[in-house]
Amino acid sequence: MTGSGLILVDKPGGWTSHDVVARVRRLAGTRKVGHAGTLDPMATGLLILGLNSSTRLLTYVVGTDKEYLATIRLGATTTTDDAEGEVTAEADPGAIAAVTDGAIANGIAALTGEIEQVPSSVSAIKVDGKRAYARVRAGEEVVLRPRAVTIERFELLEARRLPGDDAPVAIELDVRVVCSSGTYIRSLARDLGAGLGVGGHLTALRRTRVGPFDVRDAGELDTLDPGAALIPAARAAAELFERLELTEQQAIDLTHGRRIHVADREGASGAPVAAIAPGGALVGLVEFRGKEARTLVNFPTDEIASS
Repeated sequence: MTGSGLILVDKPGGWTSHDVVARVRRLAGTRKVGHAGTLDPMATGLLILGLNSSTRLLTYVVGTDKEYLATIRLGATTTTDDAEGEVTAEADPGAIAAVTDGAIANGIAALTGEIEQVPSSVSAIKVDGKRAYARVRAGEEVVLRPRAVTIERFELLEARRLPGDDAPVAIELDVRVVCSSGTYIRSLARDLGAGLGVGGHLTALRRTRVGPFDVRDAGELDTLDPGAALIPAARAAAELFERLELTEQQAIDLTHGRRIHVADREGASGAPVAAIAPGGALVGLVEFRGKEARTLVNFPTDEIASS
């Protein structure tokens, strides 16, 4: 059985995030596999998996910022705000031709920064205990509440006007988005198109970064060796959090649920800190109040011994 840690996978198109988890469970020989941040089947790119006790790190991975490369098509709206849905409206070619580069730039600027975003009705958000997409598939009308998200960067990389007989039938925009957790890129596509008066939806999406982890370091699912790809728990936690080197006694105390005192402690309180034993293993995540640290998440002692 593969040990505890994170695995970075470059998810191929057509696979659900659950499909990837099931595949890695078989390859790694363990049922304890979870993922951080669902990717739609259409999307590709970075999916972070936690194995064994490192599934406890996934909550913190989910909350980090994300980076995406995406293609938005202006000129049509769909039921899912992406290319997998049915087209519900198409703009007149003349209206599409009238969309200027300046208007696109202004529309992108209006969706940058701290914004209120209505998630897609076919998202995985739960409504009264049931996923929104399941309610939509059952024929229910679902309207989700706006949520505050931060779009740190919304950059236009390239614009293409796709010609019809007399005028553009669509405008394709390749964009880069850096955003907070909980942002829906297809909602950005929908809202950009709506603001321009021609509709819009997402036709391609690739997640390139999650917090400190980059898709360039991810393995291909077809050739994945979980043992070789595993980022050990201690190294993964040190990527996500400040690192605290423990003494032997401090490691013992934290393992037994006792608080520790760190006399030379400096830095902000409240944020999780990765507590590392003298042998290099992850004892757990701790939270400081002044110079006192208490355990937030402990890791099993048998994994500490074997890592």
